[in-house]
Amino acid sequence: MIARLKDLIAPLWPALRLRTILFGVLVFAAAMPAIGAISLRVYENTLVRQTEAELVAQGAALTAVAAVGWPGAPKPVARPDKPPDGYFRPEFTTIDLSRDPVLPERPTPRRARQAPDPQAVGVARAMEPVLERTTRTTLASAVVLDRHGVSMDGEDYSGLPEVKAALGGRSRTVLRENGDFQRRYRFEWLSKAGGIRLHHARPILVGGRVQGVVLLSRSPRALFRGLYEDRGKFALAAAVILALVGLLSGLISRGVTRPIEKLSAAAREVAGGGGEIPRTPRTAAIEVRDLYEDFRAMAERIERRSGYLRDFAAAVSHEFKTPLAGIGGAVELLQDHFETMSPEERRRFLDNIAGDSDRLNQLVTRLLDLARADMASAEAGAATDLAAPVRRAADAAGFPVAVDISREIPPVAAPLTTLESVLTILLQNARQAGARHATVSATLEGAEVILRVTDDGPGVPVADRDRLFEPFFTSRRAEGGTGLGLSIARSLLAASHARIDLAEAGQGAAFRVILPRAD
Repeated sequence: MIARLKDLIAPLWPALRLRTILFGVLVFAAAMPAIGAISLRVYENTLVRQTEAELVAQGAALTAVAAVGWPGAPKPVARPDKPPDGYFRPEFTTIDLSRDPVLPERPTPRRARQAPDPQAVGVARAMEPVLERTTRTTLASAVVLDRHGVSMDGEDYSGLPEVKAALGGRSRTVLRENGDFQRRYRFEWLSKAGGIRLHHARPILVGGRVQGVVLLSRSPRALFRGLYEDRGKFALAAAVILALVGLLSGLISRGVTRPIEKLSAAAREVAGGGGEIPRTPRTAAIEVRDLYEDFRAMAERIERRSGYLRDFAAAVSHEFKTPLAGIGGAVELLQDHFETMSPEERRRFLDNIAGDSDRLNQLVTRLLDLARADMASAEAGAATDLAAPVRRAADAAGFPVAVDISREIPPVAAPLTTLESVLTILLQNARQAGARHATVSATLEGAEVILRVTDDGPGVPVADRDRLFEPFFTSRRAEGGTGLGLSIARSLLAASHARIDLAEAGQGAAFRVILPRAD
């Protein structure tokens, strides 16, 4: 089902550039705080909690004034120079718009059945100037209640849950609907705090007993009013975010998109048979730099492989042309002069045809071996002890071969068949060159094992050393040599990340096979 859905969406999916996608991702990431602030009401919740904190601070000050001025209140104790642990008791906000319920609008208080406490009335009248000046600044309404929840005007507030909590000695803040609220702006429905009012009740403690309550209420700052008041901060934040998005987009463009576009253009030119690989940009990302290097290595390898195939095709054509021409000429002579030829002449031409056919068979076999060697891959976990393949190749060499492999030589990371084939080719070449004795030794040099094969033959002429590993290069063509043995050996070793080269020797020929250690 998912695959069908993908097939339906795929034709409709727009083709976007990488820089467009990255810019969109950055803009979306930059807008996430604003989206979260509105959807989760984080900013608005902060405004409400700020209002609650102001009410708590105002209530703490008013209840402290009332407690100090209460009739019969104990004399205030001076603050100690070194307050003990627990002396300071900060009060944190508790309101959460997403969690706390919004209660109905505060009902009109009913008339109390009993008269208010005279002491509370006296304190309330004494605090009227303080309440009036405080309300003028904070815009919060304040009512002083006695220990029964009755105001100085005889109104009973004891039925309110926040007042009940305060009469029990615990401060409480609740959210209530604001009946006087009227929407003025089109998008004001997004604000949950616009139509609510905070009500905070705080006990007046005198000598550890609740003697009264201060009831405060105030509307919080609405979301859009807060945004308007903080417009400078939001504008600065938006400008910084857009600047960072632009800067990051530029960095991504220089580090990713532009280098990839240049590399893509170069790839099209290389695919068309021309063009050059551009230099690796210094401002590109590390992964893009690696991509440039990998692409350059791939292009160089393709170029080498193309040249190799061209030269290989020319060499194969040349190598096959000679025996085919010989076979064709002999067949033509036999067709034209078969009746007039003597039996010895016929036999000679037939022997030439057989010899050229054998050479063609040998060339085909060697070419298949070279193709398998070129297609070989590294064998995972290969660990071969050199003693076994060296001794098997020495026993099959057909002439004396001395073996000097110490037990301290570690295993090498190459298959046994590869080592045996390479050693067999080197020893056969030595025997065909006229060597009467050969030596195979191994030494350890760091993380590599050096296998050295030397013989007492005529050696390699100086003029032939540069072309020694080229396919079809041989100095014994008359003896049936194909010139593919060393090419096969080099390809087999390259598959295991090993290599072979011609070493200096005082007499005869010497080859070094450099093998990686298995560990």
